[in-house]
Parts: sequence; structure tokens; C-alpha cells
Amino acid sequence: VELAGALEEELRRGRLRSEADVREWLGAQVGAFLDGAEHTDLHLGDGDGPGVILVFGVNGVGKTTTTAKLAARLQGAGHSVALAAADTYRAGAAEQLEQWATRLGVPCFTGSTGADPASVAFDAIESSRARGTEVVLVDTAGRLHTHGDLMDELRKVVRVVGARRDGAPHESLLVLDGTVGQNALQQGRTFAAAVPITGLVITKLDGTAKGGAVVRMRHELGVPIRFIGTGEQVTDLEPFAPGAFVRALLDG
Repeated sequence: VELAGALEEELRRGRLRSEADVREWLGAQVGAFLDGAEHTDLHLGDGDGPGVILVFGVNGVGKTTTTAKLAARLQGAGHSVALAAADTYRAGAAEQLEQWATRLGVPCFTGSTGADPASVAFDAIESSRARGTEVVLVDTAGRLHTHGDLMDELRKVVRVVGARRDGAPHESLLVLDGTVGQNALQQGRTFAAAVPITGLVITKLDGTAKGGAVVRMRHELGVPIRFIGTGEQVTDLEPFAPGAFVRALLDG
């Protein structure tokens, strides 16, 4: 709405006289919204113990698959990785992450159904420290984002990992479904108000049809977009490149 109003004003004043002018103006405006969103390497701490990455998001956005994709990416960069299945209430969540761990050849720490998620994260960090594992990725619970108990649970996970590892969590990545628009924005606002978020991972972006939603997420949440998910394969995770995204959005 904000961008559309500004465009109408530019057209009314006669500052944009051709389609090329409009495209150039839109590119500059969208680029400004995405400013600071360039991907940077994942922060893994000071090396005195494992780097800890928490992955948040509601069920159904691809959170567990994204956790596995991040693990594969870190493996490809030469890091040893462990997974922690801290979504202990959703039926099959631990089994799904264990299947990914088997494919990747990495350890996966789980707890019994209904176990304290923070304890799973704690055990994963302690065991990884003893083994010399460099990175622990924690797949957190993802029940309805409006559920107060869930947010308390996630806050506890953040507190516990911070107590067990200096500077942790070193990354807190929120996974949002790029196809659901306003719902994703509301999810983002709720999570960001409850736990520290260092970046966004936008899933289900196998094209630019929902590009406007991505721009709005970055603009309203004020959190960098770190990666985009483009498919179901473990390699279908790409660093977000604002310039290329804007060009594809306008060309599309």
C-alpha cells in the first residue's frame, strides 16, 4: 500500500514517463526495502564449544526440512553438525528429523514424547561439546503461534542454551511460508516479540509470484532474509540475494 501510494504520486507529478522509468523507480524502492538483507555467513560463535542455531516456525512451514537443509549446507562448508529434535509434542517430529540425520550421516538428539524441549537442547549441546562437534541445530516446537505456552517454552529453550554456551543462540532463524502472506507476517510479529530472531528463511519460493509478500516481511519485521527455500530437496536452500530477487520480481 505504501509503495503503491508513492508510485501514484510519482505518476501524478509526471516524474515517470515510460514503462522503463516505472521499472527503474520500482527497482530502487523495492531494493531500499530489502537494504541490509544480504546473506552473510552463519555466525557460529567463538569456537569454544559448538555454535548453536535455533530454528523457529509454526508447523507446516517446512521448519524441520529447513533445519536439515541448513545442516547439509554447513556440512558442505566443512563443519561437523548435530541435530536436536526439540519439537517433542508433535507426533512424528523427532522421527522426521532422525530420518534426515540418517541421510546426512549426523547424530540426532531426541527426547521422549512430551519431554522438556529445553532438556533436549541442553543434552545436545553438552554431548556435542564432549564430541567436538562444531554446530548444533535445534528444531524447536511449532504449535499454533498464538499459544502462550509455546512461547514460554521457546523462551526457556533460549535461556537454557544461553546458560550452557556463551553467546548462544548464535543464530535464531524464523522459518516463514512465503505463500501465505498476512498470516506469515502475523507469525513473524509474534515470534519476534517472544524470542530473539537473527534472520528469516522464506520457504516455498519456487518463483517470484509471491515476491511482494517477501518484500513486506523484510520491511515490516525488520529482520534480514538469510535464505529462501525453493523445493523439497536438501540442496534447495539458497542464500537470499536482494539484487537478483528484485530483478526477477520486475522481469516476472
